[in-house]
Amino acid sequence: MDIQLINIGFGNIVSANRVVAIVSPESAPIKRIITDARDRGQLIDATYGRRTRAVIITDSSHVILSAIQPETVANRFVISREQPDG
Repeated sequence: MDIQLINIGFGNIVSANRVVAIVSPESAPIKRIITDARDRGQLIDATYGRRTRAVIITDSSHVILSAIQPETVANRFVISREQPDG
């Protein structure tokens, strides 16, 4: 199994194989997920103090906050899968 790493902004990288969802932080249920993850100690804030624009949920129930748009993160997944191995 190849490990694919995706840049989520400011040099922060996550394993693409572990990502379950990339969502916008605007809705109340997502805000509740963020709060619950913070309480459990499973929140990773990779925004460097900037506004949260994407919330990445992993298969280990970790929640990662990113300052780049969800569409941008998703496009990086697609681009990394299309590049030939080498």
